[in-house]
Amino acid sequence: MRRPRRFILAVLCAALLLPIASRAALSAEGDPTLTGWMAQFIRNTPAPPAPDKYFLNENGDSVTLFDFAGKVVLVNFWATWCAPCVREMPSLDRLAAAVTDTDFVVAAISVDRGGVKVARPFLDKLGVSHLKLFLDPKMALALSLGVRAMPTTFLIDRKGRVVGSLAGMAEWDSAEAQALIRFYLDRK
Repeated sequence: MRRPRRFILAVLCAALLLPIASRAALSAEGDPTLTGWMAQFIRNTPAPPAPDKYFLNENGDSVTLFDFAGKVVLVNFWATWCAPCVREMPSLDRLAAAVTDTDFVVAAISVDRGGVKVARPFLDKLGVSHLKLFLDPKMALALSLGVRAMPTTFLIDRKGRVVGSLAGMAEWDSAEAQALIRFYLDRK
């Protein structure tokens, strides 16, 4: 008689724990793992839509984040006068070189008032060649996203939602940063 009781007890425990285990598995699949440099990444729940403020590409044409619809975009606000930005830019460049998925863009947005005349020589001096340079000299986009310090980086998903941000410097070519990017690239 002991065996049937143990069996029934085991079945009841499994039945009670199954919904809890299922929820845990869903949350593990639904959230990116944030370790190392990415432990500073703050997720937005729910993720708000990206603002529709204009900024400039390197040629001086107006663009918005909606121009990147269907892509995962890492938006990094930086300035030539920002010491942590100087250290961070090469890692962003290496990230852009490493993640060659056509659905991924690193948008390095300079807030320097001198625009491309200041930003391009600065990037060239650092040896940065894979980043797409953008400009926000009046900080319209930066302010609409709530940027308070340089550097600040935002991650925009394929649906144009701001899924999270990281204020301060990070090593964007690290394994944990690439895993975060890959998490959103793999979500179709």
